[in-house]
Amino acid sequence: MLDVQDLKKSYSGPQGQLPVLDGVSLRLEAGSSLALMGESGSGKSTLLHLVAGLDQADSGAIWVAGHSLAGLDEAGRAAFRRDRVAVIFQQFNLIPSLRVDDNLAFQARLAGAVDSTWLDWLTERLGLQALLHRYPEQLSGGQQQRVAVGRALAVRPPLVLADEPTGNLDEDSADQVMGLLLELVQQAGSSLLMVTHSTALAARLDRQLILKAGRVHGSAV
Repeated sequence: MLDVQDLKKSYSGPQGQLPVLDGVSLRLEAGSSLALMGESGSGKSTLLHLVAGLDQADSGAIWVAGHSLAGLDEAGRAAFRRDRVAVIFQQFNLIPSLRVDDNLAFQARLAGAVDSTWLDWLTERLGLQALLHRYPEQLSGGQQQRVAVGRALAVRPPLVLADEPTGNLDEDSADQVMGLLLELVQQAGSSLLMVTHSTALAARLDRQLILKAGRVHGSAV
C-alpha cells in the first residue's frame, strides 16, 4: 500500500540547509497499521506531509497503492489527496462555515464518491446523528475529531494518514476516538500511518517505527 524509498528532505535556514529526513525507507502493507514515533524534530510530520503530497521530497521515491508521487504537479498532488489518501490532523481542520453533515461528506463530494449508505453507517457508529445540523464551534474537541475521522473515511481511501489525531483531546476522549479510528479504518479496508508521541496509542497499531534525527533507528513489533 505504501512504499517509501530512501527519502531525503532539507529546509533552508540561517545556517544553510537543515536536513530533516536523511534516507528514510519504510513499507506498509494493505490493511495494516503503523505508528511513527520519535522526539519532536525527528521528521515524523515532515514524512507524513510528503506521503500526503503536501510537500515534495528532495530525493527518493513514494508509492501509494501502486501510484508514484514523482513528477506530480500541484494539481496532480491535489487529485492524489482527493482520491487516494485522507489526512486526519491534530487541529481537526473542519470547515467552520459548514454543518457537521456537510463536513462529513466534504471529501467524498470532491472525489465524486458519495456512498450514502456507508456515510449513514459512519455517522451512526461515530455517534454523530444528533449533531448533524451543528457547526464545528458548537462541538467539543472529541466530537470535532470524530467528525474529522468520519470525513476522512467517507471515501474509503486506500491510505489514512493521522498526525497526532488525539493530541488535543483529554484521555477519555482520546481513547474513544482512537478505538473508533482503528475500528473504522478496518471496516473501510484502509491502511493507517499514524504519527504519535504516545507509546500506549502506538502499541494499539500493528507495528511501530522510530525516527531519530531524520533516520530510522529502530522498530518494534
